[in-house]
Amino acid sequence: MQTPTYTATQLAAELRLPTNWLDYTILGIYFVVVLGIGFAARRSVKTSLDFFLSGRSLPAWVTGLAFIAANLGATEILGMAANSAQYGVYTTHWYWIGAIPAMVFLGLVMMPFYYGSKVRSVPEFLLLRFDRAAHLLSSILFAFAAILIAGVNLYALAIVVEALLGWPEWVAIVVAGFFVLAYITLGGLSSAIYNEVLQFFVILAALIPITVLGLKSVGGWDGLSDKLTAQHGGDFMTSWGGTGIGSDNPLGANWLTIVLGLGFVLSFGYWTTNFAEVQRALSAKNLSAAQRTPLIAAFPKIFIVFLVMIPGLVAAALVPAIGTPDSDLQYNDAIPYLMERLLPNGVLGIAVTGLLAAFMAGMAANVSSFNTVFTTDIWAKYVVRDREDAYYVRFGRLITAIGVLASIGTAFLASSFSNIMSYLQTLFSFFNVPMFVVFIIGMFWKRASMKSGFWGLVAGTTAAMVNYFVLYKQDIVDIPSDQGANFVSAIAGFVAGAVVMVAVSLFTKPKPAEELQGLVYGTRSPGMSEPPAEGDDAWYRKPALLGWGAIILAALCYIPFSF
Repeated sequence: MQTPTYTATQLAAELRLPTNWLDYTILGIYFVVVLGIGFAARRSVKTSLDFFLSGRSLPAWVTGLAFIAANLGATEILGMAANSAQYGVYTTHWYWIGAIPAMVFLGLVMMPFYYGSKVRSVPEFLLLRFDRAAHLLSSILFAFAAILIAGVNLYALAIVVEALLGWPEWVAIVVAGFFVLAYITLGGLSSAIYNEVLQFFVILAALIPITVLGLKSVGGWDGLSDKLTAQHGGDFMTSWGGTGIGSDNPLGANWLTIVLGLGFVLSFGYWTTNFAEVQRALSAKNLSAAQRTPLIAAFPKIFIVFLVMIPGLVAAALVPAIGTPDSDLQYNDAIPYLMERLLPNGVLGIAVTGLLAAFMAGMAANVSSFNTVFTTDIWAKYVVRDREDAYYVRFGRLITAIGVLASIGTAFLASSFSNIMSYLQTLFSFFNVPMFVVFIIGMFWKRASMKSGFWGLVAGTTAAMVNYFVLYKQDIVDIPSDQGANFVSAIAGFVAGAVVMVAVSLFTKPKPAEELQGLVYGTRSPGMSEPPAEGDDAWYRKPALLGWGAIILAALCYIPFSF
């Protein structure tokens, strides 16, 4: 998907915000509150379980809001608005088919295995289901990806802040990195989660005024639809128009690659195995709360699409030449442009704070998951074993600092890529999809052998990279866009990982049946059989009701945009 990115120089000429003391006061208050939450959370950190998983003590509504806030990073705010400015209502696919089914599957099917097995991380589950080789490889791959993705959020924050406020890029990176480092080091995961709950509401406070004022500026939804249909044709304002097999559309994908590549492989790979998300559910106080975490998050996820899609559409209507050589504005400028054009002081300060909150939430989610995986899955199991618990808390704080510094480095690496959105999707196809195929086969096929997990990861990761770097980048196969290439890479990684896992399993020994209890579908562990806590048996808290309700609601949302 060829979504041009912006440079600070390009933005500065057009988008410098007229901020005043009121806007900076709002921004300052936010940073004070962020640090205050870190200091308050520090009092609850007494063990490594407290630091890395909040002592498994948080209520479902807290973990649910943190779950969705952790996803509201660079790709969500800037990337999806840019997608909408360039591709129109196709953006809905990343939410209603590319998120909701996978989030429901995580809550209803996978969380009982994750939470019931009492693992501290997603890679640790692979240690129980397969062997140490699969565990170590998955831990290294995840830790590496987490730092890369954290760096993307820092880089996106820096270029926006430099353009809108005039801060030098390196200052924005260092300041944001310092605050994330401070509150995670102080209070561990609890500090990150409670800050994410705050950040969720700050992000909404930023996006809602932009959306409402943007619609008003173009004559409401009808005026917006008429303008964009005249400019781009009728398919621009529909979800499925022009996606027939063999049809030509700017997205470079048809309904089959959207459903399989995005809706199944990429989506399920991200939402069900990405520890930056799953960690929030593992911190819940019981199994019911853990299951409800992604299900509660699914409902705001259904509607957040409007808060990022509509600003992109409005920008496309107000600046018909956006993203072309005739305009100084790139697609990624959509939200900054509307902020500069529409928002008064005070509201402007809230909007800037909301953008900072979004980037910091995305970075914090990846840094907190990185410190857990590196400490518990790599350091404590393969480097320094059997030390006292306090040692691992101290090391967790140290590796958090190292992770933030590494993220600052990868922030500058991200600057070498032309498209933040495509960069992130590429990382997901390389790292999350192979892990998903190993999980899904290992969880539903008892015969999957211990050795098959490792080789499935190797094959899936290799196939995805070969498709992207060799077949696509070298023009050996004709794929019309980066995003289309990511969909194909995800499918290639999934198929290769599955084939290799089956082949290896047929020639190697399976794990003994008694060691698979609570790890394979159809078996149970004691942790999966705990009775509902008081109040959790209420009808409106039933995971099945929440899950199927979210899927039905997402499907109904497609109806107005299908014709």
